[in-house]
Amino acid sequence: MSAPSTPKGKLYLVPVPLDHGCEHQTQADDVLPLGTLKRAASLTHWITENAKSTRAFLKRVHALTPLTQPLQNMQITELPREVHKKGDHAGASSTPFDARPLLAAALQGTDVGLVSEAGMPAIADPGSSVARAAHELGIEVIPLVGPVSILLALAASGLNGQNFAFVGYLPQDPTARTHRIRDLEGIARKYGQTQLFIETPYRNQALLQALIGALREDTRLAVASGLTLESARISMRPISQWKRSGATASEADTYLKLPCVFAIGP
Repeated sequence: MSAPSTPKGKLYLVPVPLDHGCEHQTQADDVLPLGTLKRAASLTHWITENAKSTRAFLKRVHALTPLTQPLQNMQITELPREVHKKGDHAGASSTPFDARPLLAAALQGTDVGLVSEAGMPAIADPGSSVARAAHELGIEVIPLVGPVSILLALAASGLNGQNFAFVGYLPQDPTARTHRIRDLEGIARKYGQTQLFIETPYRNQALLQALIGALREDTRLAVASGLTLESARISMRPISQWKRSGATASEADTYLKLPCVFAIGP
């Protein structure tokens, strides 16, 4: 008679505060419920976008609910750099990243946490390949409650929250970026579908000016900056009003230097 097999561990998708890289941090328990903090404190194996930011997050967790193991005993594995550069899902011309080896601990019965630098892993961040691998291996995937910047921005924008698409980053080349902006505007106006995208903070000002210059006067643009921080700012207005008000130098030095989510719609 064969011995019973070891139950598999679970994969927990652990959201973190949205203040990564910001000068000021919010209170972790203001944006993460106690259940999420307790679950994070119980985990000893992690798959992460960045090990340094994960250790910093776990220190914040420990200040609120003690970790079950000292931080130095944690097993923290970073996703490969190519996943950051090319994304979790490759196109038809290349082989997708196989994250199954990263879940060896879960196959042996240990729960594993998946975490990104900010917000919910696998949403506008690496990690979906790990969740996909867990499903392939029969490992239960459990998302925990916490902030998701794209959904917070969409909810506050006043744009269509029942039909929307997140399209990641726009091209850096000015000509290609303008073409992409107008393509997205066409989709938004034809289908009523809100188009959401993000940018690296130091390029937020350039993207805002490109949007103001390329979009029609009656297209609505929302900019959500520093979400969940005390300095959070969310503005939605037609392009005609953005042109009149613009973004002053002082504004560019404040909210546009924080992580932003941009959204356009009719």
